[in-house]
Amino acid sequence: MTTDGEKAGPEPPEEGGNRNVENAVLLGFLAVLVGAGVWLLSTMADVRKVQDCAAQGRRNCATIEVPERVR
Repeated sequence: MTTDGEKAGPEPPEEGGNRNVENAVLLGFLAVLVGAGVWLLSTMADVRKVQDCAAQGRRNCATIEVPERVR
């Protein structure tokens, strides 16, 4: 509401921060967040597999990594 009889027009844009930089930062943050989520889910799945194995009474439930043989 105006008291001076002025017309209410669109407000001028706020100080000119670069919108592309802000979008890039948010996109980077989102990528890190999604990557952390994928890593967390993968880790939880591995732990669940080991716990299921141990709950069944098996031994040596940990994965064994064998190095490749060089010929």
